[in-house]
Amino acid sequence: MVPEALGSLWAEPRPANPAGPLPRDWAVVAGLICWSFGEAVLREDMAPIPLLLLATLASVVPLPWRRTHPLLAVAVAFGTLTVIDIVRVVSGSEGPLPVGVSATLVLTYSLFRWGSGREATYGLILILVWLSMTLVVESTSVAETVGGYAFFSFAATLGAATRYRARVRIRDIEQAKAREREQLARELHDTVAHHVSGIAIQAQAGRAIAGADPERAAEALATIEDAATRTLTELRHMVGVMRAPLDTQFAPQPGLAEVEQLATDGRQSPLVEVVLSGELDNLPPAVGTAVYRLAQESITNARRHARDATRVTVGVAGDSDRIRLTVIDDGAPATGRGTAGYGLIGMRERALLLGGTFHAGPGADRGWRVDASLPRTGTLR
Repeated sequence: MVPEALGSLWAEPRPANPAGPLPRDWAVVAGLICWSFGEAVLREDMAPIPLLLLATLASVVPLPWRRTHPLLAVAVAFGTLTVIDIVRVVSGSEGPLPVGVSATLVLTYSLFRWGSGREATYGLILILVWLSMTLVVESTSVAETVGGYAFFSFAATLGAATRYRARVRIRDIEQAKAREREQLARELHDTVAHHVSGIAIQAQAGRAIAGADPERAAEALATIEDAATRTLTELRHMVGVMRAPLDTQFAPQPGLAEVEQLATDGRQSPLVEVVLSGELDNLPPAVGTAVYRLAQESITNARRHARDATRVTVGVAGDSDRIRLTVIDDGAPATGRGTAGYGLIGMRERALLLGGTFHAGPGADRGWRVDASLPRTGTLR
């Protein structure tokens, strides 16, 4: 377990698309350099001025590149500071370093926020070497030593935590995008495919009877025009939802009231009958929409696949606990009609997401039967 965890950390890649030097980075660099120069001039208990200036520049100048090159920034800063401490030990120089050296906390944070696993490991070694040496050089007390390690540990932990939070946020965004893509694919399949199937069937019928019965052919063209208009309207609605702000999730969706509109008047085959019964009032929008889409997709499948079907019966019955949908066609005995395509998969997902059940298969005598049962209080899981 531990070797696997360490291996995972070692192989951790850099976060994508880090920002390069920003104007505010240069402002921070200028501010820290000015502060450190003033400190070196005004205070008499500091280390020699050349060492102060070198320590300041080494700590501050790499800051703008801390996101794109975190290990290089840490190596330049802490490597130079380590050399300075060695010089101080050899020369016997005393006195604290300027405030600009505090920029090393930012570099430590950036190493664990933006560096890869390997870079964080190598950088941590450099940080610990310098921190141990500088605490010895400045003869700090036990409390100051503990405080020094605590500050750098906090900076590293904060960088790692921010990195993890950003990764979780990116993952959540990707999951939300995937859910939206699935929802869009389902809506396109359920709406556009339904109308286009009717258009194709009516076009075939119109061609077949155009010569013998021009009046019926004209009726078929009128039906095609109506279906095409509905398809265009629904496509525009979906595109509008995609372009609109996030609160369009509250836009009205087709529900139980629209199920009756799926019935046909017998001018196209198969005839679709819709029968509503029982307690169907005050349904949650999600349940009403699911019933409509399940019925719509079942009718589309019957038109596509039910050989010799003349009638499709849609029944919706409600009681105090559940809403039951039954769709039956009288086509030829079904053989493998549910083995291809995404229609049945999407229908089953709709029912399961609301805590319901779904079954589709050959009817008792002939044709195809769809049964779905949804709880009245169904909410998306």
